[in-house]
Amino acid sequence: MDFQIIDPTEYPRWDSILLSSNDHSFFHSSAWARVLKESYKFKSFYFVHFEGEQLALLMPLMEVHSFLTGVRGVCLPFTDQCPPYKLNNEFLRVAVSKAIDYARQARWRYIEWRDTGYFALGAPPWETYYTHDIDLANSEHELFSSLKDSNRRCIKKAVREGVSVQVAQTLDSLKSFYLLNCITRRRHGLPPQPFVFFKNVFEYVISKNLGIVVEASYSNKVIASSIFFHFGTSAIYKYGASDFVYQTLRPNNLVMWEAIKWYRDRGFTAMNLGRSDPNDQGLLQYKRAWGAKETAIHYYRYDLRKGMFLKDCKKGSSFFNILFARLPTIILRLAGRLLYRHMG
Repeated sequence: MDFQIIDPTEYPRWDSILLSSNDHSFFHSSAWARVLKESYKFKSFYFVHFEGEQLALLMPLMEVHSFLTGVRGVCLPFTDQCPPYKLNNEFLRVAVSKAIDYARQARWRYIEWRDTGYFALGAPPWETYYTHDIDLANSEHELFSSLKDSNRRCIKKAVREGVSVQVAQTLDSLKSFYLLNCITRRRHGLPPQPFVFFKNVFEYVISKNLGIVVEASYSNKVIASSIFFHFGTSAIYKYGASDFVYQTLRPNNLVMWEAIKWYRDRGFTAMNLGRSDPNDQGLLQYKRAWGAKETAIHYYRYDLRKGMFLKDCKKGSSFFNILFARLPTIILRLAGRLLYRHMG
């Protein structure tokens, strides 16, 4: 079985090929690959197999090359979920084997796959998360009725308090999001992504009509903002940020509801709400309030030195989260610029 290793940013008609496959994700697109490459200098190694002109297998990988964290392959960095595209399981089994052989030659420390679809049986998961999917095929009334009572009350309260929402695709809207994102990441004890990353999101995604910024304002001030991506007929909630001072106005609930309506009105059939850590009960409670289908997704990590799949990632302490939460925003932004290219 012949496999090609391609870079989707240089492959002719790549997105058209994806759209004709009828089983694709935004994260498979050339736009997302270009954002990651331009922002962090990751190298693309997408394993593909064609039968005639039909895509029969797609397994995206990128090489993260770092003197701090080592060299490894990830499917894909900073991506919540990256399912394989396959016509049958045999194609996928061979592709995984080929990827491991390639990783040995490239001297990667490990390969990480980020979707349950790669190893339904046999391999132990390295990490487990939850993901949530909303069916947008229902009417607006049905969608609103499927929300939890508390969520419907929050949406109505935001409207009653005078919170307004707009959908934008401008650089100014992205800059407003970034300022809120710095505040939000500090509150969570994390450095913000470098601004160049969001600049590339604008250039390669939002300005190409593959994403939107949905922002909530109160008294002429942006108090909450979220970024959504879309490809084909599916949308993805990717990033959210807000000013905690205005939390009682429930702007985040209204932002999400307006985004759901926006996508439904334009013929999109599904919206994914990204991944959630099983220990983050607050985030899980928020996402469960949208009438979404909850499923578990597993990440798998193959250690090239040990020649085996690792299991049960032991997450570190919250020391760095506590430290980052106490640092000034300007220091956190510098940390983000320095550290993110070594992560993913």
